[in-house]
Amino acid sequence: MAPGAKKGILERLDGGEIVIGDGGFVFALEKRGYVKAGPWTPEAAAEHPEAVRQLHREFLRAGSSVMQTFTFYASDDKLENRGHTQSFTGQQINEAACDLAREVADEGDALVAGGVSQTPGYLSCKSEDDVKAIFKKQTDVFVEKNVDFLIAEYYEHVEEAEWAVQVLKSTGKPVAATLCIGPEGDLNGVSPGDCAVRLVKAGAHIVGVNCHFDPETCVKTVKMMKEGVEKAGLKAHYMCQPLAYHTPDCNCQGFIDLPEFPFGLEPRILTRWDVQKYAREAYNAGIRYIGGCCGFEPYHIRALAEELATERGFLPAGSEKHGNWGAGLEMHTKPWVRARARRDYWETLKPASGRPLCPSMASPDGWGVTKGHADLMQQKEATSQEQMKALFDKANKK
Repeated sequence: MAPGAKKGILERLDGGEIVIGDGGFVFALEKRGYVKAGPWTPEAAAEHPEAVRQLHREFLRAGSSVMQTFTFYASDDKLENRGHTQSFTGQQINEAACDLAREVADEGDALVAGGVSQTPGYLSCKSEDDVKAIFKKQTDVFVEKNVDFLIAEYYEHVEEAEWAVQVLKSTGKPVAATLCIGPEGDLNGVSPGDCAVRLVKAGAHIVGVNCHFDPETCVKTVKMMKEGVEKAGLKAHYMCQPLAYHTPDCNCQGFIDLPEFPFGLEPRILTRWDVQKYAREAYNAGIRYIGGCCGFEPYHIRALAEELATERGFLPAGSEKHGNWGAGLEMHTKPWVRARARRDYWETLKPASGRPLCPSMASPDGWGVTKGHADLMQQKEATSQEQMKALFDKANKK
């Protein structure tokens, strides 16, 4: 390795290092006023680069080893889906996202990962060649910008993820692949173990899950993937990037079926201590790429890095302003708050919601539709009022 060069993702994982991912950009930037809920597209990379740059910096300071390009849902078909209009082309958005991630990654020892996600084209039953062409258009930008590795993330169907991996593999760069599935498998019922085997055979070096479920569910699912890969006599590294929300009541579709999605999820948010527990459970399960997805803010990522500081050999810069297990509370003016400056207090706390009339669990929607169903056929035109009325009527009958 040349002097001053960074170790690559596979060199780090092969050497037993822990890689800390970043958090959920679309949710974080929606709350800050830079992303529109619904399409969840990343035009902010070109429209408001200062906001994206700042969030990258906060994750880097919190301990992230990877700056993922803010290219979630940045395929042309998604950027133009259902009447969503853009001031920038997909290429401009992808290029801007790569430049921002590289700028911040080079302020530390972080790597840049270019990401492609599931497409409206696949849901609408476009051909394999058509879907792969969508992935290749994004991937060409990542190659031109020389990202360090590639991630196929957020796939409900392993078939589409396989297609993405095959395109990404053609670049010669390391490839990671994560599905947004739980223990029941993908939406066609393919088990987590079989999904992982298919992704490894397609060319993924790192496999796992992201989004849709809480850490406990995601770690369980990655364990099932690991068992499947090992049973098949294959090798891979494993990654986990769950939600920062508790989702014990989810069905196979995950948190998007919860009635609180997306604007009422705050009562479910993980505490930093929940995240430390997740970090330890993921590490003990053999997962070495550990990060977060929707809901994960920089303080959550800092909690991951702090929990694994002994194994990594250092603390992140953000820990300068955070005492271990609340130690900073020793300086509080109130004695009863100073008394909380201890691990056993925070580790055993059962937080109250402050909502006496609210249930602890919800009843998820269960429309039971997936690829090929008429309700999931996508369109470039805006959703019509007639289409919305049909959905309202259907929802009222549930």
